[in-house]
Amino acid sequence: MKNYFDLKGQVAVVTGASTGLGLQMAKAFANQGANLVLLARRMNLLEQNAADISREFGVEVLPFACDITDTEMVKSAVKATMERFGRVDILVNNAGTGAVAPAEEITDEQFKHELDIDLFGTFVCAREFGKEMIKAGYGRVINIASMYGLVGNMIAGSSPYHAAKGGVVNLTRALAAEWGKYGITVNSICPGYFYTDLTTATLDSDYFQAIAKRSIPLERYGRTGELDTCALFLASPSSTYVNGQNIAVDGGYTCI
Repeated sequence: MKNYFDLKGQVAVVTGASTGLGLQMAKAFANQGANLVLLARRMNLLEQNAADISREFGVEVLPFACDITDTEMVKSAVKATMERFGRVDILVNNAGTGAVAPAEEITDEQFKHELDIDLFGTFVCAREFGKEMIKAGYGRVINIASMYGLVGNMIAGSSPYHAAKGGVVNLTRALAAEWGKYGITVNSICPGYFYTDLTTATLDSDYFQAIAKRSIPLERYGRTGELDTCALFLASPSSTYVNGQNIAVDGGYTCI
């Protein structure tokens, strides 16, 4: 019997891996045998996550403090990855932020900050880790965009986030077009609202529950683990012919 999601011996780099969806996806990769490099700014959380994952799944985990908007720090993360493992097979660009305010009140600084983290940071990580994938002739790059990179919204003003994630969506296509010849696939996942430690109270509010019933065909928000299988599919060595795609995992929000 073939395990299509088998990642044994591979190395997966996950940014924004201190909490939330990044940590969940990292654990999903570890469950399939991948060794991990966890990147985020808070080293204390990364070290704890690394110890927990290594103990639970028996894989090697390298925690590395990294601000993805700092090119030299990203280059240092690549160097540490190659020194420790000698390869990088999977990159998940998950780190991001979100400014919420009416467009007419968004400051220049907020807009630039959003683009710096969500778009520029994604590009820098893809570029630097992509160099190693090009040398190896193989790679899986998974950018975490958003359903709000595909559509607008009338729930909460967040124009910088929409702009940045829309940029990630088309950056995904551009990199897929350039790097396909190297055996590298580049795809994005566009998540809807998901329950995490930071979002649970908000999503369980009467206001957001009413939105779910009205706007999402499944009438609920994403649960823990429901993003993992899409990430595993795109990371799999078996998904060789899926390239340049932006997959919404949103309960159907963007289909109506």
